[in-house]
Amino acid sequence: MFESLSNKLDSAIKTLKGQGRISDINIAQTVKEIRKALLDADVNFKVAKDITDRIKDKAIGQKISISVSPGQLFTKIISDELTQLMGGSKVDINTKGDPAVILMSGLQGSGKTTFSGKLAKMLKSQGRQVQLVACDIYRPAAIDQLKVLGELIGVDVYAEPENKNAVQIAKNGIEFAKKNNRKIIIIDTAGRLAVDEAMMQEIEAIKKAVNPSEILFVVDAMTGQDAVNTAKVFNERLNFDGVILTKLDGDTRGGAALSIKQEVNKPIKFIGTSEKMEGIDVFHPDRMAQRILGMGDVVSFVERAQNVYNEEEARKISKKIAKNQFDFDDFLTQLEQINKMGNVKDLMGMIPGMSKMKDVDIDNNTFVPMKAMIQSMTPKERANPDIINQNRKLRIAKGSGTSVPELNKFMKQFEDMRKMVKMMNNKHAMKDMMSRIGMQ
Repeated sequence: MFESLSNKLDSAIKTLKGQGRISDINIAQTVKEIRKALLDADVNFKVAKDITDRIKDKAIGQKISISVSPGQLFTKIISDELTQLMGGSKVDINTKGDPAVILMSGLQGSGKTTFSGKLAKMLKSQGRQVQLVACDIYRPAAIDQLKVLGELIGVDVYAEPENKNAVQIAKNGIEFAKKNNRKIIIIDTAGRLAVDEAMMQEIEAIKKAVNPSEILFVVDAMTGQDAVNTAKVFNERLNFDGVILTKLDGDTRGGAALSIKQEVNKPIKFIGTSEKMEGIDVFHPDRMAQRILGMGDVVSFVERAQNVYNEEEARKISKKIAKNQFDFDDFLTQLEQINKMGNVKDLMGMIPGMSKMKDVDIDNNTFVPMKAMIQSMTPKERANPDIINQNRKLRIAKGSGTSVPELNKFMKQFEDMRKMVKMMNNKHAMKDMMSRIGMQ
């Protein structure tokens, strides 16, 4: 997400020259390039013009301290403006009520049902009693999809497959939740391929019947400015409380994320970052602005890691590392945890500087052959990598669909990693190494 925009903004900032002060001359070309970059990212023309005018007004005449370059100051100004454009600060959902009712809305194909499951999983992980209600009575298999997701995350789904009255299903679902002491209800409603009057009347009727604590509008970020236009229509009819942007891990220019808050005046509350149930992030405008500018987002990275972090498993692995017993089973566990954190390219964008490393080409598919090689080993081989001789390598390579040279390369990488983590856990060895290279 935003890769093209990030590169173009980075290029524009690099054109800044000047000493001690940002002048009319050296800022004009930079602002022009920024406006072009925003338009290329599918940001609304008026929005792009407004933000670049504000950037220009703030930048002209700014004094530059000895320790700050014009480019650094300009980056800070852009970061502040992007943050304000996307809402300024995060806005929480309202879960007050007995029970609290969250009504999901949006077009078909926006990822509404999947996101309902993700939100339910996130709230459940916070210790909340959650229930899903299936009110999409039109799309084939919509109810089944929600039931599958509910089973996957361990959340009950209320459904009436034979009932064709969505309003009544919603009301019955709430009564069922009250009897079963559920504190938060998420109602998945029907969508259409385009906005139509029947759909709007139905969801308005559901809203009136259930009096939701929170109405969320789910939109596919890949639809660009169409997402903004659809949001306007829904907001006029529902007056929703917040926006969910899905499919931000896809090949999207990101214009919707930058435009939708200013155009609809409703906050973006969550973003969907993958198809996995863990692929949900609370939206922080300041963090997103930093990521767009290649400054990273370490806080979000740590939060994602904590969501998949197994404390007991980590303790076991730490002990094995200390004893130099870290094996392929442990490595496989680590790969699976990284995979759960989401798209690897997205994760790399959270690490300062990584998004600008053009020669790094890694994604989740990079781990597939590694997993195949480990899974082609016997339990004894995984636990004792040193016993893997040439004959065993031939068998493992054949079983994993790889070659012996690929396996050798992987095993060397694994061995190098073992040595590194062992050294990191050995304070004396680290101190000795640092003294040798003059760091102490």
